Parts: sequence; C-alpha cells; structure tokens
Amino acid sequence: MPDAPVLGSSDTVALADDVFGAPFNGPLVHECVVAELAARRQGTHSTLTRGMVSGGGAKPWRQKGTGRARAGTNRSPIWTGGGIIFGPSPRHYTVKVNRKARRAALRSALSIHAERGSIAVLDASGFDAPSTKQAKGLLEGRLGGAVLVVLGDEDYTAAKSFRNLAGVDVRHVDDVGVADVVRAATLLVSRDAVDVLTARGQRPERRVAAIEEEVA
Repeated sequence: MPDAPVLGSSDTVALADDVFGAPFNGPLVHECVVAELAARRQGTHSTLTRGMVSGGGAKPWRQKGTGRARAGTNRSPIWTGGGIIFGPSPRHYTVKVNRKARRAALRSALSIHAERGSIAVLDASGFDAPSTKQAKGLLEGRLGGAVLVVLGDEDYTAAKSFRNLAGVDVRHVDDVGVADVVRAATLLVSRDAVDVLTARGQRPERRVAAIEEEVA
C-alpha cells in the first residue's frame, strides 16, 4: 500500500491502494487533460463579416475609366474597415468524457505522484496564523518545480500561507482536475483533501462499500 510523508514530522499517511496504486493510462489522461483545458476556454471570440460592418450600399467609384482597380463595396475584406474572412465566431469547446473515464484518469495521475514519491501530506492545523515563512520552510527542497497545494474547506490559514510563494498553486480540492495534478511536479495535500480525492477517484461500488463500513 502506498504512503505519503507528513511534512514537518516523521509520520506517514497510508494512501488507498485502489486510488494511489493504479496503473498509468496515458491516452486516457491525455483525453481528460484536453477536455479540461478546452472547458476553461470561454469561446466568446467574435469578428464581423462583410455583412455586419457598416458602409456599403453605393459603389465607391465607377467601374471603368478611373485607372484604379474595380470596387463594388467598401465593406470588402481587402479594405481597411471591411469585414473579416473566416474569422472566429462564438462557440463552445466542450469535449465529453465519461465519469468513469475521469475517475480512472484521476487515479492514474495520483498514482504517478505516489510512485515517484512526489506527493506529501500537509497538517493544515499547524498554521495558527498565516505565515509564508513557515510554509516555505515546509517546502524546503521541494521548490524549483510547479507545486500544487490542495486544501479543504477549513484550511483558510494554510491557503493564505502558501498563496504568495512563487511557483506554488493553491487550490480547493473540489477545483482540482487531472490537468492540475499532471502539471504539478510536487503535490501537497491536506489530510482532509486526501479523503476527498480518494472518494473522487474510487470506483462507485467501492465508495458505497466504504460508506456502509463507516455507517456500520
């Protein structure tokens, strides 16, 4: 069963083998990353075609006898202020990925961090007040690459401590996607966030079994 060290202590946290010990599926991870990055695009870009710009109506000058090239409208795309040819128009970039595929991709991304030893657990309760100095001390030896800090609902103080560090991205656990996990060289997760990520990555039948065990 994989485990992760707790920063600032000699303790370790056991990680769920079905989530952090899954085989890596490269094509599936790529599919989810493409879908997530596409979903972040607003798709509000828009240009005016020759039928939308002002002007037109009268022919700029007569067809022959002026020595100039013939012109039928000042809305032509080759004129300054004319329309745009084949310009972008509002659209959506949604790429559909099934829920099971997203869970499997998240398991693959988390398992790679567990295999490489680039995941660590943060005890967010150790921050009595926001302290960037304390946060930097915990990351000693881990800075230099992209660091993703994943925190839970109650970890406000820890979030304020890490957010000013260069190269450190602080996110709520509900906002973390496969693309964020893959991009990070180091993954730092609070104790509460570990449970949430585990639940998100588990197969539905195992999640139901875990809930039944807790209720019993």
